[in-house]
Amino acid sequence: MFDLKWSASEKKVARGAFDGALAAAIARVMTELKRRTSSAESASDLWAIEDYLREARKEIGQMFDYRYSQLPFVFAWAIHEGHMNEESLAGLSEDKLQAIRSLAGSLAARR
Repeated sequence: MFDLKWSASEKKVARGAFDGALAAAIARVMTELKRRTSSAESASDLWAIEDYLREARKEIGQMFDYRYSQLPFVFAWAIHEGHMNEESLAGLSEDKLQAIRSLAGSLAARR
């Protein structure tokens, strides 16, 4: 969809933004896990936690794809989900930022 070329400095910015967004996504899962485990009282609560973790791992695994061709999608999704903000992408070229904004706008319109 996007034929974007990444400079060495942009690759460094992208890696930092990606790692930060991934850490934020995992931190959100950890927070929710702690909330759920603190109120768990039955076996069904435990299995619900297991289901939650399985789904969270699947979503994170699918979305955090560090191929340069996928990064605009990854960053748009991470911004949409609140795992990062556009300021994390300072240093990327305007064409990349515009692609990310466009994709994030499409995600917001779906909700």
